[in-house]
Amino acid sequence: MSRWVIKGIRTGIVTTRYPEKKEETPGTSPGLPEQVTGIAPENRETESRCPTGALSREKNRLNLRQERCIHCFRCSRGTENPIPWKNGFEWAEIRNPEAVVPASLRHSLHIRVVDAGDCGACLNEIKLLNNPYYNMHRLGFFITPTPRQADILLVAGPVAEHMKTPLLKAYEAMPAPKRVMAVGACALNGGVFGPGFVTGSGVADILPVDIEIPGCPPPPLAILHGLCLIAGQLKNEPNAATGTRKGEK
Repeated sequence: MSRWVIKGIRTGIVTTRYPEKKEETPGTSPGLPEQVTGIAPENRETESRCPTGALSREKNRLNLRQERCIHCFRCSRGTENPIPWKNGFEWAEIRNPEAVVPASLRHSLHIRVVDAGDCGACLNEIKLLNNPYYNMHRLGFFITPTPRQADILLVAGPVAEHMKTPLLKAYEAMPAPKRVMAVGACALNGGVFGPGFVTGSGVADILPVDIEIPGCPPPPLAILHGLCLIAGQLKNEPNAATGTRKGEK
């Protein structure tokens, strides 16, 4: 027992200081392509390499939809016209500004996680929020097993046919005011699974989504960024470099 105590003292605090301090530890995020438009490659090779349609051509220009990206790197590796890639994880975007909770509730928010046909990847990232490194409890976020005590409904997966009714019941059981967070490419648009005959094209087909977090899967810090935005612990301000919105202290 004494060895563990000594080891803990020597190791010190390993929990990330995000969002108080910028997180730059290698390996915490796979990154995303740059959110740029107006790319005009000489051929259609780069566009055709994307398996989810994140790249689309419009008037001989190539546009990028980050919410469809699955981090396959096919657009930035092995092609003569690579898309610029960037590190980072502040990808969340608030769709409903009124969803930001008042200051009196920011330090005690309960989350009900719903698996709406997830492959397991997003759920594994969500589980990591409870480990010592991310420790979302320090920011006032707690997982609850019942929607009757939940403030936020966190949904992963494209919403499989058999999950539509349970998802609606969970939402209806939540007390008002309630927020819906769609996590991962599948929850945003169906990802690589949908839309299809057994899967939908995302949570927005069933419920009003307040905040979206792209990624396949999004790393824990991306999910934490979204939670901090909806809790009002970060400001949702435009990012001049990319045209998207990101949290800033």
